[in-house]
Amino acid sequence: MGDLERLQAEVRARGGAVPAMLPAAAYTSAEVLAWERRHLFAGGWTCLGRLEELLPTDLDDGRPATQRAVMVGDVSALLTREPSADGAAGDVRMFANTCRHRAHELLPDGEASARRSVLCPYHAWSFDLAGDLQAAPGYRDEPGFDAASYALVELPVAVWAGWVFGHALHPLGDPGLVPFEDWRGALSGIVEPYGPGALRLADRHTYEIAANWKIVAENYHECYHCPLIHPELCQVSPPMSGENYDLPGAWVGGSMDLRDGMATMSLTGDSGGHPIPGVPPTTVEYVHLLPNLLVSAHPDYVMTHRLVPLAPGRTWIECSWYLRPGPDGSVPDPAFAVEFWDLTNRQDWAACESVQRGLESPHYAPGPFSPSENAVEYFVALVSRAYVGESVHDVAFSRE
Repeated sequence: MGDLERLQAEVRARGGAVPAMLPAAAYTSAEVLAWERRHLFAGGWTCLGRLEELLPTDLDDGRPATQRAVMVGDVSALLTREPSADGAAGDVRMFANTCRHRAHELLPDGEASARRSVLCPYHAWSFDLAGDLQAAPGYRDEPGFDAASYALVELPVAVWAGWVFGHALHPLGDPGLVPFEDWRGALSGIVEPYGPGALRLADRHTYEIAANWKIVAENYHECYHCPLIHPELCQVSPPMSGENYDLPGAWVGGSMDLRDGMATMSLTGDSGGHPIPGVPPTTVEYVHLLPNLLVSAHPDYVMTHRLVPLAPGRTWIECSWYLRPGPDGSVPDPAFAVEFWDLTNRQDWAACESVQRGLESPHYAPGPFSPSENAVEYFVALVSRAYVGESVHDVAFSRE
């Protein structure tokens, strides 16, 4: 019996209850991670990044990007967008990054192009930006060859609040696909008031840490650890404040309060940014749209963590700070937010790495949840039930 089968048997033995953390294999097994990358990341709505960065309107040569190769879990995909005659951007589409001839990648992962067609570098089959085959050298006079039968396989993609989300397991139109609007659910009512699509990227840090991606998520969902790990955070926000949400959608999260006299999460509690109109001035939202986007919305900035699992015990994390521009279009200095959260991030990463090392011990056994870890418990429940074939969305949506 392999790691995944044993993990699934353990989840079934729990009978739907989540009395404790997951077994160690959920965090240490390459077989389990491979399953997650295919079924939770490729088979869910994974955040791929910001639209203006994935398909910028101005590449190095001044032309707009029309295509970029990205990984959605373990599936290589190709984003496309066709500029209109007036230079405006069209709708984003996504296709399997696999030529219909001999399966060569159409673009290497991460590479962008401003070409008006998609050209396979192996045998020069070319496709338009809508995925239709335009040319197949040597096949023009081949009897029975039907170009329409060799269009690229189109995959579901969505753009929300400035981020691009891709689903790479089911082709577009598959009846088993959960629409992004249902996957996102009620999270839109929490995040959209902050207008993240109109905020500007002010700074970004990337980290590569020696911990499983789920350990990072679990750490994010509780402040039980804050008094010992985050003394600076506790100075500006009571660690036991706020409450977790019980609303529909494939997400987990809640809010925390600022202490009296504190304007935002910074080392002094002072803000160097512009307030975001119409949002609570004393609340910070901490929400996680599964599988990999953590959104921390403050009264004056939005911070995100985008998680990419690299190995069972290694995760790449992109931390971005988005601020509201001033009347002249300039973006405030984000140092007040970056300094605070880079310190907090590094405190968290050290704790997460210690947990990962502890999970490697032959003496580890799953521990119980404290009353203040109900969001962690819910996250573990979603992942656990997904292991045995239940949709993350179906489980999450049952909270209505």
